[in-house]
Amino acid sequence: MTAVTPLLAPDILYLFNHGRLFHAYRTLGAHMHVSDGVAGVRFAVWAPNARDVRVAGDFNGWAGEGCSLARLGTTGVWAGFVPGVGEGAAYKYEIVGADGRTRLKADPYAFRSELRPGTASIVARLDRYRWQDGEWAERKRRHPPYERPMLVYEAHLGSWRLDAPERFRTYAQLADELVDYVASMGYTHIEVLPLTEHPLDRSWGYQATGYFSATSRYGPPEGLQALVDRCHARGIGVILDWVPGHFCKDDHGLRLFDGTPLYEPADPRIAEKPLWGTLAFDFGKAEVQSFLISDAIFWLDVFHLDGLRVDAVASMIDLHFDKPPSMHVLNRHGGSENLDALDFLRKLNETVFRYFPDTLMIAEDSSAWPGVTSPTYLGGLGFNYKWNMGWMNDALRYMETDPSQRSAKHSLLTFSLLYAFSENYVLPLSHDEVVHGKRSLLNKMPGSYEEKFANLRLFYGYWMTHPGKKLLFMGGEFGQFDEWKDAEGLDWVVLQYPLHEAMQRYVRDLNALYATEDALWERDHAPDGFEWIDADNAAQSVLSYVRRARDPRRHLVVVCNFSRQSYPAFRIGVPTGAVHRVILNSDAPGYGGTGCRVPRQAKAARKPLHGQPFSLEIPLPALSFLLLEPERLAVE
Repeated sequence: MTAVTPLLAPDILYLFNHGRLFHAYRTLGAHMHVSDGVAGVRFAVWAPNARDVRVAGDFNGWAGEGCSLARLGTTGVWAGFVPGVGEGAAYKYEIVGADGRTRLKADPYAFRSELRPGTASIVARLDRYRWQDGEWAERKRRHPPYERPMLVYEAHLGSWRLDAPERFRTYAQLADELVDYVASMGYTHIEVLPLTEHPLDRSWGYQATGYFSATSRYGPPEGLQALVDRCHARGIGVILDWVPGHFCKDDHGLRLFDGTPLYEPADPRIAEKPLWGTLAFDFGKAEVQSFLISDAIFWLDVFHLDGLRVDAVASMIDLHFDKPPSMHVLNRHGGSENLDALDFLRKLNETVFRYFPDTLMIAEDSSAWPGVTSPTYLGGLGFNYKWNMGWMNDALRYMETDPSQRSAKHSLLTFSLLYAFSENYVLPLSHDEVVHGKRSLLNKMPGSYEEKFANLRLFYGYWMTHPGKKLLFMGGEFGQFDEWKDAEGLDWVVLQYPLHEAMQRYVRDLNALYATEDALWERDHAPDGFEWIDADNAAQSVLSYVRRARDPRRHLVVVCNFSRQSYPAFRIGVPTGAVHRVILNSDAPGYGGTGCRVPRQAKAARKPLHGQPFSLEIPLPALSFLLLEPERLAVE
């Protein structure tokens, strides 16, 4: 069985070598092909420093001597056609490296991988699925996300529901169960933890080996395509947690791919990610740029994904990120910024939006780098959203504080409004906050069992009405009590207990209210969409503010009481002399609250307060969130 050299267009290889081949998955990797009437597979792989590259697989007894690929000039690409090989064949590249050592490597561009513990690549086609989401694509085109609701349910597919250890739901099962559940709860998007193939179940997908290969844990790639299609049919967008910052060191993966640092930088001080035990990509290398940008395009193109949450941006742009002084290096200007990574991110976003202008490109960035969501032509990084990690850390610190001590930390809740409109923000309550001993959101809350639920309902109300799009990790919606256990399913059994069932009902109602009240999302990124009523009531630990729609006359009034003290008559200023209807009360008995009587409506009086021309008086239960809507304007 001899590999026959195929013709690969020189212009394609030129673009690849210059970091501009943005659909590299159509050329490199394993592609079924017919040559002179003979069916087989065309293989192509980048290994510029290899002495020899062969294909070994189950079709030749894993001995690649008779299936050598040909070096294509100075491009660094090796290619060949192997007749008789078909779909489903398992294979690896047998690479004789520059150091003379032979390594068996999985295909970086493989479309499918063996189920662990196997690590071989599998020849696969991804063009059979017939999509039915044309109406969804048109809807996205007509409705950009900035002035639309965005309420994201973050899910780890392997532990959302689990019958037994390592008995995962399939993509097909999730297309029914997960999608129906997310739709019933009122979420607009699902964000899934990384689906690129990875070697260890408990790694959550962040240490990948197969960047173009949807993990086989949950079934074939067509199953994932059907899952996405089903989401779109239910009006739900799909975001992939995407990891261009680093990759794992497993022998069959990218590390020392041709016997030399190829995908990773040659300088180990730059390459090593000691915090995670992984390797960084060499962002300045043109072929790596083609690889990574093509990967982003691949998931949007082949799987119709609606966005990418780009993981660990701070670690990409900072050469010193979580590294000891002995590993510090400086860029050519004497700074610690990774200039290649910054250029790569700008190029990534420019390219994605050129091909898919309606995509969500969301930076998970804990740094203070300016202009993350500004256009690249203005010097920004070009994302359209950024996780607001500052808000998340401050808000959770405040909520973990006992109510008796919160007055001293009041600014943790108000400081975020000083920068809330400097970027387009998502407010994340993600998986990172409920693992590694950090406790679940419910168990972070102080106080008695009942107070934990009251605090969490209050917090969710504050979160939902704070400017910015929203993300909640699975389990938070029903008050998962234990922190996330990646090898076990969520504790759905707790829904038999009244307070957990009431929490789920509260979140469902809060989500539905969010979707229908345009004041909560139309002006998320504009200062005129938010106005403080009273930001300074630290003594009572009470916040009150206004959220406005595009039409400033359409607004909602928010009152949050973070103390244990209830107030039979609490007066706040309001913009209009209207009858205000209470449209959500977190202390209502149906949500597990105390049932402190709060009238359904209150009439504002012409009594100026808090800089507002009117004010109204309402009962304010302890640890409660009230959302009020003016029903009609009074004649002034």
